[in-house]
Amino acid sequence: MKIIAKKSLGQNFLFDKNIIKIITDCTKIENKNILEIGPGTGNLTKEIIRKKPKKILLIEKDTKLLDLLKKKYTENITFINKDVLKINENFLSKEKLVVFGNLPYNISTEILIKWILNLGSKVWFEKLILMFQKEVADRIISKFNTSTYGRLSIMCNWRLNIKKIIDIKPNSFKPKPKVDSSLLIFTPKEKFFNLDSPKTIEKITRIFFNQKRKKIKKSFNLLFNNADLVAEKLQINLNLRPQNLDYEDYYLIAKEFENLRN
Repeated sequence: MKIIAKKSLGQNFLFDKNIIKIITDCTKIENKNILEIGPGTGNLTKEIIRKKPKKILLIEKDTKLLDLLKKKYTENITFINKDVLKINENFLSKEKLVVFGNLPYNISTEILIKWILNLGSKVWFEKLILMFQKEVADRIISKFNTSTYGRLSIMCNWRLNIKKIIDIKPNSFKPKPKVDSSLLIFTPKEKFFNLDSPKTIEKITRIFFNQKRKKIKKSFNLLFNNADLVAEKLQINLNLRPQNLDYEDYYLIAKEFENLRN
């Protein structure tokens, strides 16, 4: 069966064996519970199987690709023919999952933010080993006072430790994407800033970065009736701009917002 990548699903199939080896060498797979998002033609799946996991879950929206994978692999695999954005990941497995994903670039940010917003006290994954468009990966790992710093970096670094493994050239995929890719590993933080709801940090960062060129005084006034007093309490200079505040500043603002609202 000839498989043609669907642009609408952001499909770029990874075939480079060296890159596949780097991905699967990132973590222990033997006897682990594995989730692969968007396995495509199953090149990475094949290497995962070779490393003897306990079980594998494959989420693939494309029915033709899923039929191909079912014919290729008959091992201890659960096939899920759904859109990853419509799945409640907290109910996928009773045991923690090691997640691999060459995420569709058109929805990669949406998937990651959804997972962060759904994080409860018990985290459903052990590790996320994910590929992004390099530009998106740079935003995820960026630090404050840089041009790439923003909502994505603040939200991701709240509950997750993030490490960049490698940049990947377009030649490793068919069809070739027009951009470089990056492989990132995410592991849950044992200690993190406690908020009542992940949605608070989502709201706070949206308000600040919707006006990223303006001084943060305007955003403070939208959030707090007594903006000057709150800023003084948190020791934050209202003449700064959103990219000048560190992660911790945003978590403090989010907590203060929750406290005052309660």
